Amino acid sequence: MRDVFLYITLVLNVVSMIGLIAGILMHSGRGGGLSDMFGGGGGAALGSTAAERNLNRITFVAALVWIFSLVAFTFFLERV
Repeated sequence: MRDVFLYITLVLNVVSMIGLIAGILMHSGRGGGLSDMFGGGGGAALGSTAAERNLNRITFVAALVWIFSLVAFTFFLERV
């Protein structure tokens, strides 16, 4: 049973890490960044500020999930 939680935590950690990397890369920097490729710089329907705000929230949630899954993963590794 412990192995199941270990693998679930590992998968959650990897998925949140990839989401965190993607979220950080899509943020607009000084020159626009990768978010311009997905409509963040142009006249989108939601506007660039709403899209950037939603991207900030998604990236923050991915960071929280990554941190908590990392702590849980190390907790499960100590118990094995």
